Amino acid sequence: MPFGFYIIMAAQFFSALADNALLIAAIAALREMHAPEAYEPLLKTSFTLSYVVLAAFVGAFADSMPKGRVMLISNSIKIVGCALMFFHVHPLFAYAIVGLGAAAYSPAKYGILTEYLPHRLLVVANGWIEGLTVGAIILGVVIGGLLIEPKIAAHLLVFDLPFIDTGLDTAGEVAITLIILLYVIAALFNLYVPDTGVDHKPLKKNPFYLLHEFGHCLSLLWRDRLGQISLAVTTLFWGAGATLQFIVIKWSAVALGLDLSASSMLQGVVAFGVAGGAIIAARFITLRKSLGVIPLGIAMGIVVLVMNFVHHIWLAIPLLILIGGLSGFFVVPMNALLQHRGHILMGAGHSIAVQNFNENLSILIMTGLYYVMIRADLSIYWILTLFGLSVSALMYLIRKRHLANQRDRDDVIHLDDSAH
Repeated sequence: MPFGFYIIMAAQFFSALADNALLIAAIAALREMHAPEAYEPLLKTSFTLSYVVLAAFVGAFADSMPKGRVMLISNSIKIVGCALMFFHVHPLFAYAIVGLGAAAYSPAKYGILTEYLPHRLLVVANGWIEGLTVGAIILGVVIGGLLIEPKIAAHLLVFDLPFIDTGLDTAGEVAITLIILLYVIAALFNLYVPDTGVDHKPLKKNPFYLLHEFGHCLSLLWRDRLGQISLAVTTLFWGAGATLQFIVIKWSAVALGLDLSASSMLQGVVAFGVAGGAIIAARFITLRKSLGVIPLGIAMGIVVLVMNFVHHIWLAIPLLILIGGLSGFFVVPMNALLQHRGHILMGAGHSIAVQNFNENLSILIMTGLYYVMIRADLSIYWILTLFGLSVSALMYLIRKRHLANQRDRDDVIHLDDSAH
């Protein structure tokens, strides 16, 4: 891999690290405010809303200038959102501002891969990016969990810089300050992201033109025989993954008796499995073989059902690693195939914006359904059962659609084209 790829990875790592640490800090802030428990999944809703609402515009924005500059601007917006929480702005609103920055950041961080690397390296690059991102999720939730741990927070409050009055009086202020520092480190790496030399399209000022263009790109990717399958799989994966974050927190409290700090560590265990699965996929799965991993998505939903029968931490850890591993192994090849098809059909930024729109709409729907079930006081075991069965059923339907596509000779031509 060229050196610039590692700069891109470092920028993504620290930005994702801060995002996930901030989620745990925001949940803790809601609990300190004695907000209703159902507000917690709304954090994810507020974060992802920008991905859906601004999907028609962020792709064009990402394609209008060098991707490193887009990443720097977007990361700065995240810093503003994080700082708002420092000044006691409601966590739902502050996290929504961070989501605004993330929505603009995403088309750039993935789009630059297709501009900077040959397509034969896309699965490997996605494996490393996803593995590193999930590594950031692991460390992020662990850091977030540690920062809200009362004993650790007390030690941090005692710490003083020589001759400087930090003005930090609460554990929450210390946590937010350290998370802002992570965003600043990411911004420094953004300054050195390589310019790929790709021609940039001037940003159209007419919003109706951008909406029409986005609608065309959305239709184009869903009509493509390979694009529709990979888009359906990644859309389901991200919606399920976001919901699983909150399910694990609730389940670990009920089934294992863990508090928020310890529950955040179990989120890291799932992410560890995803990272392992992503790295293995990058090693053994080529772009040509990418569609062969779909059955693992069906298996993942079935394995989730086993969580209903686990009540000991020593059983929970390997089970969560397995669930994460299956997820990472099947989503990385799908992501690479989707990026490749999108880059061919419409350009990197627009393709990632379409992908983000679908995936985050899925997150809104699935976390919204989880919010409704929590409000209805449904047992976590019923929620787990409905979740696992739904994921397996939807993956089965996607696989049936793929097999139907394969019976069409045109699909073979598309697949061969994507492999060369």
